[in-house]
Amino acid sequence: MGDVLSDDSAPPERASAQFKIGGMTCGACVASIETMLGQQDGIYSVSVALLAERAVVEYDASRFTPEKIVDEIDDIGFEAEVVHETDDEHVTLSVFGMTCASCTSSVEQGLLAAPGVLSASVSLALQQVQIHFDKSKTNVRQLVQEIEDIGFDALLADQRDTSQISSLTRVQEVREWRHAFFFSLSFAVPVFLLSMVFPHLGIARGLLHAQVLHGIYVQDLLCLVLTIPVQFGIGQRFFVPAYKAFKHSGATMDTLVILGTSASWVFSVVAMLVAFFCVGECHKPATFFDTSTMLITFVSLGRYLENLAKGRTSEALTRLMRLTPNKATIYMDDALTQTREIPAELLQVGDMVSVVPGEKIAADGVVHQGCSMVDESMITGEPVPVDKGPQSQVIGGTVNGSGSLDFCVTRAGKDTSLSQIVRLVQDAQVNKAPIQDSADRIAGMFVPCILLLSMVTFVAWFVVSYIFPAAWRPPLFERPGANKIMECFKLCISVIVVACPCALGLSTPTAMMVGTGVGASHGILIKGGSSLEAACSIAHVVFDKTGTLTRGQLRVQATHWAGSDDGAMRLDSPCVASVTQAEVLGMVGAAEQKSEHVLGRTLVHHAEQLVTALPTVSSFHALHGSGIEARIETRHGTHTVLVGNAAMVGGKAALRTTLLDTTGGVALLRFVDHHESDGCTIVYASVDGHLACAFALADTLKPEARQAVQMLQDMGILCSMMTGDTAGTAYAVADMVGILPDNVHAQLSPNGKMVLLERQRAAMHQKEREMDSSLLARLRAGLALFLPAPHNGLAMVGDGVNDSPALAYADVGMALCSGSDIAMDAASIVLMRDDLLDVPISLLLCRRIFLQIRLNFLWATMYNVVMVPLAMGCLLPWSIYLHPMMAGAAMACSSISV
Repeated sequence: MGDVLSDDSAPPERASAQFKIGGMTCGACVASIETMLGQQDGIYSVSVALLAERAVVEYDASRFTPEKIVDEIDDIGFEAEVVHETDDEHVTLSVFGMTCASCTSSVEQGLLAAPGVLSASVSLALQQVQIHFDKSKTNVRQLVQEIEDIGFDALLADQRDTSQISSLTRVQEVREWRHAFFFSLSFAVPVFLLSMVFPHLGIARGLLHAQVLHGIYVQDLLCLVLTIPVQFGIGQRFFVPAYKAFKHSGATMDTLVILGTSASWVFSVVAMLVAFFCVGECHKPATFFDTSTMLITFVSLGRYLENLAKGRTSEALTRLMRLTPNKATIYMDDALTQTREIPAELLQVGDMVSVVPGEKIAADGVVHQGCSMVDESMITGEPVPVDKGPQSQVIGGTVNGSGSLDFCVTRAGKDTSLSQIVRLVQDAQVNKAPIQDSADRIAGMFVPCILLLSMVTFVAWFVVSYIFPAAWRPPLFERPGANKIMECFKLCISVIVVACPCALGLSTPTAMMVGTGVGASHGILIKGGSSLEAACSIAHVVFDKTGTLTRGQLRVQATHWAGSDDGAMRLDSPCVASVTQAEVLGMVGAAEQKSEHVLGRTLVHHAEQLVTALPTVSSFHALHGSGIEARIETRHGTHTVLVGNAAMVGGKAALRTTLLDTTGGVALLRFVDHHESDGCTIVYASVDGHLACAFALADTLKPEARQAVQMLQDMGILCSMMTGDTAGTAYAVADMVGILPDNVHAQLSPNGKMVLLERQRAAMHQKEREMDSSLLARLRAGLALFLPAPHNGLAMVGDGVNDSPALAYADVGMALCSGSDIAMDAASIVLMRDDLLDVPISLLLCRRIFLQIRLNFLWATMYNVVMVPLAMGCLLPWSIYLHPMMAGAAMACSSISV
């Protein structure tokens, strides 16, 4: 295993691949794959998701290929296949109607003759063609048309969503285990009747106890025949993976099942052979074939119910995956008169799509014409339909209302918002919580420990039953006709069968699958287990101001102009350096055109409303957290324009001192103080070093901001605010939402926000260390699966480009969907609705999920703590013990409970 594919001296080529893995049942399976695969040279990391049946492997590409890793996983005992990622230049199409080599040749030659096709490989057996093409010359829809022109039908073969839905809902597993259960049940019931019921009936007893051969009785012979199909038919499902795990010195749940059933069957067969070869008269052999068949039946029932339950855990995710419609109607001409219906997966950016009332929207786009109300609840969780008109954004998977819409596709296929949400939720299943690693390690050691305990049980009771005085022996060994060895063996088998690592291994994945799916259906996207676990320990939430606590839709509420006593706007009047107010406004608008900041966009819009044309910008430089500097070409020459905060004109203290010396300056300061107290943002503009004007930009506070802050405070979470705005504006907004002045941090650059977060995190962790004694810390580490996490985490809520470093640095970054893609990538939790109430709701959801995980762990632990000693016979002196059949039934029910 792990053979080198190339020269060892070659530098490592780090690569990553995703795999679909079948046959996993519990945490022990996950642990065996991660351990055995991770031990190999050239494998850097392995992360396996039990319920999602996915694994992400990072490896050295010079040593391994994805196909070789599939072989390694198969060798460990599990079915695996590579999940191929599609790109813009490779596609696999299903071709219908090919019957012979001549057909494949026609398709291949026809495609190779098409413009832009670099290679084409046709498989008659798979009825597929793999195409490598130049996306600048052709596209998937044209390739489908080429095949149809040749005379065959074609569809996109990338059915990952369909296969993923089948995998998530456990369609195949449910069908297979249902068949296994009913098949084994049809044999287990007759064996049970022959062993436990009919011998107590007079007539049947005589018949069953008749000897066919010396020492071979009718009852035993019939039971032997009836158990063979179950033991070696259905039992093969457990034997193959158990054998492969044994080859790698591993043990899984299948190991326990096959040992328990095989031991009872082999013991019974050996007892029959001993009786057959016994010389002289012998007693009827002690057999328990019923234990073997009933165990397999109960385990099959457990697997059937478990897969049904697993399928239900992913209902929210599968609902999301089914939202995209199968068909879409596109316009074929610029006049928007001719339409054609095509598969939705063939939509391309730039297509004009027609949507009739009640129809699902097939891709993301911008409305070209028409008006309607669109139900976006399945994506954003917003229950009220959203009004859509020209230039409105529409989201793929949402449902159109009573009007008709024509929209231009801006994102299609795997790039749509819906596809990204689904991908994010799927990735979250593979990104395990740190607590899951502990559970997987326990599950990995669980099976060997249980095997050791079963051996101890057999030896201990063997000694008791044969060496101890009769008065000391439990009544079980003193019953008339009791076979002491068989009773010891039954106790040993009960220990093997009753133990269940599945409940431990399923504790985190089930809660994660349900929780992240429910969150996604309500517009809350949690990026994996580590983000979820971190969110449970949040003690401090830091809000950005603009676009987060406020709507981010600023307007210029007032302007104060230098050069006049009253600061009033007179566009034709001189302002500074023989430049009129109109020319200053034009230069400010021109300079801010190159800025991405919301303040800059507001000033551009304001300038365009008042000035007919903006001048030319010869150079531009953004000073992050302060403003911008630009050189502007006008009819009077070149001017240097600064637009930003007070620090850009020599520091605020220096500015105030300078302005107090002039009458106009005093008026400007009054203007600034007045509007800052109202929560406005003040932006200054200077031309060639002379202060020209000050703009008061007003933003609207989000109506739910105060309620969101109050909810967080009621949860015991400290709330603070940081902004690049001035202190006066920051304090005014903080007062409106209920944040204390001591928790307001103003005039921060992006780096300043990082420094602030670092300082606050350090203070919180120091406080936690001071509160924790060393004994308490050790206790918490030992009981990490059950105790609540310490509340010392820091969360950052933002939406803009300037927030991205802070979002990435915080323990939990929370990005509002109104923000930029950069902020979304940096965040740990993405809130699809621009609603601050989702901040406390998301934290409550994470706490609820994590509470369920701990409850699952508690149940799994208590089950094994109680049932394993019971199966070992700890209560046997009081005649309380667990029969192997009852042990199998208990084990079958245990994993369903989580």
